[in-house]
Amino acid sequence: MQTQQPKNSLPENAYRELRDGEQYNPVMGADQTPVEVTPYSVTVGILMAVLFSAAAAYLGLKVGQVFEAAIPIAIIAVGLGQMRGKKNMLGQNVIIQSIGASSGVIVAGAIFTLPALYILGLDAKFYQVFLSSLLGGILGIVLLIPFRKYFVKEMHGKYPFPEATATTEVLVSGEKGGSQAKILVAAGLIGGLYDFIVSTFGAWVSSLSTQMWGWGKALAANFKLTFGLNTSAAVLGLGYIIGLKYALIIAAGSALVWFFIVPLVGSFETALNAEAVVTMLGITNENILANPELIFTPENLYTYIGRPIGIGGIAMAGLIGIVRQAGIIKSALVLAKNEFGGKKVAVDEPRTQSDIRMKSILAILISTLAATLFFFQFGVLGNWTQTIVALVIVFVIAFLFTTVAANAIAIVGSNPVSGMTLMTLILSSLVLVSVGLEGESGMIAALVIGGVVCTALSMAGGFITDLKIGYWLGTTPRKQQTWKFVGTFVSAATVAGVMIIMNDTYGFVGENALVAPQANAMAAVIQPLMMGGVTPWLLYGIGAGLILVLTLINVPALPFALGMFIPMNLNAPLVVGGLVSWAVNRHKSAEQAKANNNRGTLIASGFIAGGALMGVVSAILAFVGVDWMMTDWATSMGAVYLGIVMYVAIIAYFIWHSRRAKIEE
Repeated sequence: MQTQQPKNSLPENAYRELRDGEQYNPVMGADQTPVEVTPYSVTVGILMAVLFSAAAAYLGLKVGQVFEAAIPIAIIAVGLGQMRGKKNMLGQNVIIQSIGASSGVIVAGAIFTLPALYILGLDAKFYQVFLSSLLGGILGIVLLIPFRKYFVKEMHGKYPFPEATATTEVLVSGEKGGSQAKILVAAGLIGGLYDFIVSTFGAWVSSLSTQMWGWGKALAANFKLTFGLNTSAAVLGLGYIIGLKYALIIAAGSALVWFFIVPLVGSFETALNAEAVVTMLGITNENILANPELIFTPENLYTYIGRPIGIGGIAMAGLIGIVRQAGIIKSALVLAKNEFGGKKVAVDEPRTQSDIRMKSILAILISTLAATLFFFQFGVLGNWTQTIVALVIVFVIAFLFTTVAANAIAIVGSNPVSGMTLMTLILSSLVLVSVGLEGESGMIAALVIGGVVCTALSMAGGFITDLKIGYWLGTTPRKQQTWKFVGTFVSAATVAGVMIIMNDTYGFVGENALVAPQANAMAAVIQPLMMGGVTPWLLYGIGAGLILVLTLINVPALPFALGMFIPMNLNAPLVVGGLVSWAVNRHKSAEQAKANNNRGTLIASGFIAGGALMGVVSAILAFVGVDWMMTDWATSMGAVYLGIVMYVAIIAYFIWHSRRAKIEE
């Protein structure tokens, strides 16, 4: 049974599971030959990769948050097409978005790890940053392609794909025009201005915390209880698309850490010696070393106890994911073996399911591994035994965790690469020490290895978003995959240059230095392993054991582990968005509920898109030195109460406007 749909409209079954015998027919059907790769689409895609790599690298190093570039690039692509008066631009816009979106994932892979070289007082050369990003990005692409059909086709409707949904809505609405485009644009303007006013002017607070009031400070001081809520429109929209079920599971992980583990450990404050606790945890933070009692703040208990438990949980969830997805991995290997052996595979495959041939994938993979081998030997290590060990670590971990990264993006829209990379650093450091590599040279080697793996996993997670967009719209996967390599090369070169410039301009240590929180975490983990110190194995083990138990009682492991690792203030608003989704979909009429949900998805996509686009604008303004922040007001209680009012107002608008949908929409 085939579902028919109007031209330039997503089918009715785009976001739900297919019934028995039902097929999904994309906007651009397999029997069509849409215009996709052109000089225009490639040129604009490369330009987007350069611009967004620079913006994302600066913002990520400054505040530790890397915005996803897919959505704002899609908006720009649609806008440029409309300015040129061109029609039927959907195929080209997907290619622009796919090439340009390499920026965010390459940036995340690089800045989460490699600034740690500067933090540890080591040197990082341009070619080391560039090659680790480039080779990791290529590995992520080639290792993911064999799993494309499983994630985007076989699991159709079973994963929410939040970012892919938002980007697809942008592209379709821009092509389609009409009322849906107006709803999307209006929501984008509202959400974008809402977030821009907060981040640029500080008109109201961007995050609420119980510690903003006296009673909350007392709770934090006496019982180590605190609660935070990010009030961003973009995060609210993300929660809507994720849905209440997964949002609650993620928030449950946060609640366990913040409302049980942190208060439990904090309750022993008077019975424990703060200096002994700091020593036991191997903390190197200068402020805490000077004032050991600071370890008993809720935030520090989360950082040094709760978050390592989350790292162990993510590692165990990843291992469980590998075991459960062993069949997928095996089928991909069988496909590679059959094609490489000359057997005919999928001869009658339609255009919309045409991937790069497996022989080509294997050739690229072998070439990339060979290049990585020479890079490690002549650019990092200089010892063939250690080089071969390092290469094996990179390939095995990247291969095994590729599906985990893709799975995380498909579920929550957040790639847990920093947690998985921390485990990579731990494992690689232990192995490298066992083959005689330690000290400064060992830290350089482990961080470069971590950079390659982190970029590979980041690319795998980000690229599955592109491929899902292409699946919904009917792009030729082979063309997306081919031109993704170009975007990866351009983004790797750009981020390497930006990182060198940022280090020379601001630095990563000392007063007014760039924050780079993930890289600081990597430095804190690797230093004791390579230079001698304390590693929190017990905390890693507690997290792993907890996730194993939850898996045995059928609680989804990865979302829960992500909740333990990601701060509460970023997880709580996902529940708010999920509750909005629940409110929007409550209706006696199934048809009306569906219409409400469709409009709600458009509004949520607009919020995400507007927030991401304004994040770029804020980054550019900060880069050129523009400071419009109303500092005195932004830190006042007036800004707090106005923040509550504005957050309630935007939620009310979301629900009210979604429930006004007409069935014909």
